[in-house]
Amino acid sequence: MRSLPRWVLLPALLGALFVLLPLVAMATRVQWGSFAELITSESSLQALRLSLQTSATSALACVILGVPLALLLARTSFPGLSLLRSLVLIPLVLPPVVGGIALLYTVGRQGLLGQQLELLGIQITFSTTAVVIAQTFVALPFLVISLEGALRTAGTRYEIAAASLGARPSRVLATITLPLVLPALLSGTVLSFARALGEFGATITFAGSLQGTTRTLPLEIYLQRESDPQAAVALSFVLMIVAVLIIAVARRRVTA
Repeated sequence: MRSLPRWVLLPALLGALFVLLPLVAMATRVQWGSFAELITSESSLQALRLSLQTSATSALACVILGVPLALLLARTSFPGLSLLRSLVLIPLVLPPVVGGIALLYTVGRQGLLGQQLELLGIQITFSTTAVVIAQTFVALPFLVISLEGALRTAGTRYEIAAASLGARPSRVLATITLPLVLPALLSGTVLSFARALGEFGATITFAGSLQGTTRTLPLEIYLQRESDPQAAVALSFVLMIVAVLIIAVARRRVTA
């Protein structure tokens, strides 16, 4: 603390208040007497269950797709690498609604791939699969950027040493590379899960809002905001608590 300039304290406290005050204000608006009743309606429980299931699936998809992608970006060099990195990170800055429209024109009924899928009897839009695709689209960059940075920081000296001793690339990856960046992988996975859990724009654009099928908790909150504001506040508080618990548990594991 003594090594920091004193002026740092004031903007740091303002930054903390900027984040915390809205959360505290929301907590003060919750009707605690009817809290349990508000969050245990059939539609609310269905939305929460669907959000947790789809977010977990999306986080798994991010790991399956994101780990090889991060390895490619961090461990290879080829013409167009910078362009590829920029394209991969586009969902970070792209409005989610635009992402939903892009997905709609990709695998929708009249989309680039959707027409071929329709011929095979496969319809993705307005299904739970569409929710997972939308969540994965917006969450994947969080894992890629976390893991790529860790891979670059870790360097390649241990990998080179293992390869020089005769270890095959797959063994080097499994026993050297991934264990070195495991904290970043866990952190990126949690960030992806949290981002998927809060996804709204791409989901409602691409998957719609069908109760029990595509209506995740953020969509349920949005609908309840008009018909039952107190239920919307209660569900928002639940979503906030779930997100805090996820981040706290993940941070504890990463630190350990």
